[in-house]
Amino acid sequence: MLETKSRIIETATVLFQQKGYKGVGLNELLRECSITKGSLYHHFPNGKEELLIACLHSLNESITSQIEDIFAQHTSALVAVTAMIDMLIAQYEETGAITGFTVSSMVSEMASLSDPVREACAQLYENLQVIYSQKLMAEGFTETAAQTTAVSLSAIIEGGMMLCLAQKSAEPLRIVANMITKMLRD
Repeated sequence: MLETKSRIIETATVLFQQKGYKGVGLNELLRECSITKGSLYHHFPNGKEELLIACLHSLNESITSQIEDIFAQHTSALVAVTAMIDMLIAQYEETGAITGFTVSSMVSEMASLSDPVREACAQLYENLQVIYSQKLMAEGFTETAAQTTAVSLSAIIEGGMMLCLAQKSAEPLRIVANMITKMLRD
């Protein structure tokens, strides 16, 4: 039972990231997850939006864990951020997508329509900003400067990922990496 729910969340997460919430129809979701409508509503009684929130929570855990690992492996925020961006570039160049690391499409599509979805997305960004700011404070940034820089890093990296997808090129993330290097060295 838990295996089926996990499989639904995993499959739906990929679909939502690729096509957006509204771009994934119920029939496609059922077909791709190899489940019936009854099975979907058994696991997610409130339907597709409840599934989306479960997907966002799963992404939150996965992304936060991966970013924590990257930041734990590197002594400076600059090296950690560069390693993270290099990983995103490699994934984009290998697959033509950046799955598992961005929720921008879901935020822009659903944030004004659903507070629970908006809150799930906001939690991910907050988690990342805490990771960034803690590393920056360990390097001597004041708490205020670290938090401001962490928000900037989140916005710049997320924007770079979206531009990669829109332009079908990893170049925006390379530019972002150079800008972050300048930002953190100044």
